[in-house]
Amino acid sequence: MAEKRRAGVVIMSDSKSPKSDSDGEFVSQAAVSTLLRGALLELLQSRPEDPVGFLAEHFAHLSAEAEDGGAEHRSVSRCLWHLSLAHHSHRSAFNSNVRVAYELLACGPSGGGVRGRLYSEMLRSLCSEGGLSGSTATPLLRRIQSHDYESVPFQLFRQGVLTCAVFTDYIRKSQCLYAAVASAPDRPAQRTLCLAVLSTLREALETPDRPDAARYLEASAKISPAKVAQAMAEVHPPAQRHDGPTMDAQEFEDAAAALFIARVRTVT
Repeated sequence: MAEKRRAGVVIMSDSKSPKSDSDGEFVSQAAVSTLLRGALLELLQSRPEDPVGFLAEHFAHLSAEAEDGGAEHRSVSRCLWHLSLAHHSHRSAFNSNVRVAYELLACGPSGGGVRGRLYSEMLRSLCSEGGLSGSTATPLLRRIQSHDYESVPFQLFRQGVLTCAVFTDYIRKSQCLYAAVASAPDRPAQRTLCLAVLSTLREALETPDRPDAARYLEASAKISPAKVAQAMAEVHPPAQRHDGPTMDAQEFEDAAAALFIARVRTVT
């Protein structure tokens, strides 16, 4: 009986062991603990108003990364997601997210810091996700992107990210300025009005005291579309608006972009 009881105990113990081992192996192989720990760290760092929605988006993003494939693509995608968590005006949170993004790319397949190729790809994607057209973003990217073989230090990485983020907001601002002086959404604005606005914008961008990208946006933000429209109306009465050459929205955007880009240092 003793032998049977001992055998029974052994059999009962063995019947539970495989499932327990199987659960542990599953958790280990799936890296569940690492995924949960990473999600909680992201939650504590971002402190969103909707924690449940944040976690849902976090895991959905991880799932999308897995489907996309490609280690470098996943690194860039993850980097962009971190950079989208805080607007550049929230400087502390933005800088923290930039640091996380830099470390993600530095720990990626390239190894030994962020390589120029990944850095340039990330900047292009950042401009694209911000809604910038290729023709608008390319002149800026030429000035700030690095050679594929170069190693990009953190400060240069941060300045490049900040420049793209500010440039995106700046272009939106210029689009609002154009809309303010256009007589109708389906008609191009008068060239004289556009040139006057661009001249005012150029003056606002003159900030020799601190050549920082965010400073340019702060300066241009002082130009209210309503005030510009009012000033232009005083210079050109409505009766005179329908005559003379015009400037379309893209030409105005290109001209406004050139004013900004001329003040960005070229990376050599």
